[in-house]
Amino acid sequence: MPKFLTVTHSGIGIKDFPQERLMNSLRILVLAPDANPEGICGPLLSFSQAEALAELHDVTLAIRSPGENAVRRRQGPLQSVEVVRLPRLERLYVWSLRWIFKNNYSSKALTVFAYPFAVAFEWQAWRQLRRRIFGGEFDVVLRLLPVPAVLPSPFAFFLRNGPIPFVIGPVSGGLPWPAGFSQAEKQREWVSGLRGLYRFLPFARSTYRYAAAIIAGASQTYAEFTPYREKVFFLLENGVSRSLCSETLRVSECDGKLKLIFVGGLVPVKGCDLALRAAAPLLRNNSAHFTIVGDGPERNRLEQLTRTLGIERAVSFCGWLSHNEAQQKLRQADVLVFPSVRDNSPAVVFEALAAGAVPMVADFGGPGDTVHPGVGFKVPLASEDDLVSQMEKILTELAENRDLLNRYRQQGMAYARENLTWDAKARILSAILNWAARQGPKPNLPPPKRLHARPANSTAGRELPEPQDAASALVQMTRHKSVGNSKQGSL
Repeated sequence: MPKFLTVTHSGIGIKDFPQERLMNSLRILVLAPDANPEGICGPLLSFSQAEALAELHDVTLAIRSPGENAVRRRQGPLQSVEVVRLPRLERLYVWSLRWIFKNNYSSKALTVFAYPFAVAFEWQAWRQLRRRIFGGEFDVVLRLLPVPAVLPSPFAFFLRNGPIPFVIGPVSGGLPWPAGFSQAEKQREWVSGLRGLYRFLPFARSTYRYAAAIIAGASQTYAEFTPYREKVFFLLENGVSRSLCSETLRVSECDGKLKLIFVGGLVPVKGCDLALRAAAPLLRNNSAHFTIVGDGPERNRLEQLTRTLGIERAVSFCGWLSHNEAQQKLRQADVLVFPSVRDNSPAVVFEALAAGAVPMVADFGGPGDTVHPGVGFKVPLASEDDLVSQMEKILTELAENRDLLNRYRQQGMAYARENLTWDAKARILSAILNWAARQGPKPNLPPPKRLHARPANSTAGRELPEPQDAASALVQMTRHKSVGNSKQGSL
């Protein structure tokens, strides 16, 4: 009986897919200049994905020299590591990052600044590896980094006539700035308005024209590649280590306080102020406790907000913790309250699901693509007051209905183990690579949301259909005896 790689509303997964049909072992050249197992964000996620792919295929990882020692210490299953050395450019980049950008990795201007360095890396990598490519040592090239869709790849142009296919992704970025949210306006940079100009950069158009497959890491990004829809696939940008997936289900006691947590930088766009406002009624009547892990320029204002709301005794500001300490906090929490109004693929949502903290997120960008009914709650971005009101209703219901909370916790942990680990993602990515190399069937990987492509003068993509009111959905679900049925996204 034939089996297929499938995607359902409850997440991306491989159902009854035999190993021999899923993939052939490939020889993959992975381009990830900043991959680093000891880094954070893009460097860590790219290494994690390359490492997981190397458990299934022969992977050669091409990186820049600053990450060489860390990668070699963790080389593990990687077939080989190709180091691309550009000492002068690397020194210039490090100096600029420190003195011009003040180590602000989230700066949009930094993405623009990174363009010539990304092109230079691939140019040099091509010079070092082209003989091996034409000599038949690889079956496919995969560019994992840089992640932003606006940074083109010369490799696609170099391989336009073969001999092997070029695949790019997961790429993301380009999320519109939601209107009516002061949190977004405070962080919006002038350079964001110039994003459309990237199409005129050298190699920009050829990157996606000549790519054999494009992997979009967000529904919004997927919508932007409508002209290439026959070769676009959806796969979440981030993932989680299987070692972080808890096997032990912690049951929330009915008579205990609801344990809430926020993890992330204390910057406006993360919406920690919205989380505090939504939790305030429970915190004031001693029905919950809120732990805030992270630090940033908003901390003083947030501490003042707790005093204004009369909840300062029920809120703990922990500052930055080590990754292990943050994981421990997540395992002790009942609900991750993370109403970030503009986020691509925050690792904390993946880690919360794995640890058993039920996520409540804004239904926008990466968090909205990651969370689905049955494992967490997504609240539409209508307005600040509406977002706070709906989150307040959900938290109140969870505080009163611990059976509902525990069911969501159990389903979320299973969802993370089966769908969000790096090895699970590697199997899905393998199916895409096999198809690109003409060694397997085309996988069906649509995005969780269907969005119209953004017009040039628009600030937001439009979802079809309109999202259901999250609080109303919660009320409907609690009327049923079983929350874990297929209507709520059973696993």
